[in-house]
Amino acid sequence: MNNVLEDSSPVAADPLDRLSATPDSGHALPLTLEPEDIEGPLEQWVEANREAVDQALYRHGAILFRGFGIDSAEKLNRVAVAHAGELLGYIERGAPRVQLGDKVYSSTEYAAEESIPMHHEMSYSHHWPSKLYFCSQLVAEQGGYTPLADDRKVFAAIPSDIKRRFIERKVMYVRNYGLGVDMHWREAFQVETREQAEQYLRESRTEFEWLPDDVLRTRAVRQAIATHPKTGDTVWFNHAHLFHSSNMPADVRDFLVEEFGAEGMPRNAYYGDGSPIEDSVVDTIRELYEEHSVRFPWQQGDVLFVDNFLLTHGRSPFKGPRKVCVAMAQLYTNNAI
Repeated sequence: MNNVLEDSSPVAADPLDRLSATPDSGHALPLTLEPEDIEGPLEQWVEANREAVDQALYRHGAILFRGFGIDSAEKLNRVAVAHAGELLGYIERGAPRVQLGDKVYSSTEYAAEESIPMHHEMSYSHHWPSKLYFCSQLVAEQGGYTPLADDRKVFAAIPSDIKRRFIERKVMYVRNYGLGVDMHWREAFQVETREQAEQYLRESRTEFEWLPDDVLRTRAVRQAIATHPKTGDTVWFNHAHLFHSSNMPADVRDFLVEEFGAEGMPRNAYYGDGSPIEDSVVDTIRELYEEHSVRFPWQQGDVLFVDNFLLTHGRSPFKGPRKVCVAMAQLYTNNAI
């Protein structure tokens, strides 16, 4: 579908009415509120209406607050804290980030000409943030969207045989840290010593082994689906299509397999029993996410609230400087894995 939306929702007299409205079949992501909809500073309004904001996120999946000038890490921190009360650090990193402020980070540091596939933040882990907060500090000259997709719709569209296979077997992630072509284990786990890394890995039920040259290999079996703790919605919730080796260019994949072996690649995804996931299966997942994704044009100072269970997000290629920062809140731990 790949729609680019110029305006996400009609204006109503009372923002609380809009927050409580049930999306219709033509509802476009995200629900948008602007200064004429809200009285007073945004962080004060959000703090006073936390429950209404939460309920709107459960219905719509994302809320875009536009025109409030949230264009710095400090401002994003204040607005996010007003909603969540406390923010999360970023441990067991899937990609490099730069810390810009108090528990506020740059969006993934990744080549501008590349897309970042749709994903739930940290769905490869045994725990993840329930809420995400993005703000646009600098808008790219071209592209640089943060596409969104409602995973309730994606889950319904996934062929039943693929669902059954993943639900029965789950997903295994194999990662090798310290190869020189991806993150080092110290950066990924935000630790200084092997002992600290091992403690985190044991607590997260992750198998590990130390290889020559200070390389750390981990194996973790995680969920394929998740159930929203408040709404009860079931969603597709994993990084298989993103970590799978077919997500990289064929020449890069071939080089890494030749250099490190299939299990020695920086990252890869398998079925939970260790058997290979077919390229065609993860291709289907990527195609469905692309089909259901919606792109809205960022404006400087936008702040976006996202329910990390209900929606996936990604990043489009871009030209020119771009700066988006992110904060995370409300840690959820999957005790079933």
